[in-house]
Parts: sequence; C-alpha cells; structure tokens
Amino acid sequence: MSEETTTLESADINRILELLPHRYPFLMVDRIVDIDGDKSAVGIKNVTANEPHFLGHFPSVPVMPGVLIIEGMAQTAGAICTMASGGGAPPLVYFMTIDNGKFRKPVIPGDRLEYHVKQTKKRANIWKFECIAKVDDQKVAEATVSAMLIPRDPE
Repeated sequence: MSEETTTLESADINRILELLPHRYPFLMVDRIVDIDGDKSAVGIKNVTANEPHFLGHFPSVPVMPGVLIIEGMAQTAGAICTMASGGGAPPLVYFMTIDNGKFRKPVIPGDRLEYHVKQTKKRANIWKFECIAKVDDQKVAEATVSAMLIPRDPE
C-alpha cells in the first residue's frame, strides 16, 4: 500500500502581483501558502498601522474594516483560480457574491491575518469558496464568496 503525497505550493508577493490586478493600497494579501491546486489555500496579510484605512477607521482605536477582510479572502481565492487556469495571461476575476458574512473579533495593527479558502463549487467559469479569516488560530470572520473568471483580451 502506497501513500499518495500532495505537494502544496506557495506564492510570494511577486507571484500574487502577476496573478491579480490589485495594487497598493487595495491588495489585501501578502503571501499565499498551502496551495492545493484550485481546491484550497491560506492567504496571509500582515496588518500594519501605516495602512491608509486606519486614518479614518478609527483614528484612536484602529480596526481593520470588515469589508477589507472579505476582500482579502476573495483575493486569495481569486489568485488560486487564476493560478489553476494554466499558461498565458491570467484571466480577470470578477467578485460576484458574498453570503453568510460574519465578523467575530476585531483585526488590529500587528495582527497576522490568515485567509483560509476552500473551493466548494466550480461550474464553467463560476467558482465558489468557503472562507474563514483567523488571527492566532482564532476565527475573526467568515463568508462564502463566488467569482467569475473572464479571459483577458490578447494584447
């Protein structure tokens, strides 16, 4: 009896910049690890006090906006979708839905935010992922997100 070993991939910031069109200040993932094809991955965001949203959310008690946590989960899922699409220019990923979004605990500067994404459905060019955001192994947010992949026009 032989054991099958799965090799998990990772993507550093340079690879993420190739896969996604997002740029500072809207890129919400710094690294992606434990990539299992288009099935699952863990995105990592190092939350720092000098991010522009903390100027107004909230000046005396900085809290990362929940919508940006959801966006980070969606970006992680989108990156593994585009990685799995094969060679050539990565397709564009259009965010379609957010379901069952829940926020459990504030995320603050100094936190290492992890986006755990797991594919639950793929039909044609539509993908759906269950997502959980964690800090120090504690759930801080969760949501189900779906997206559509559209091929880029050849340049």
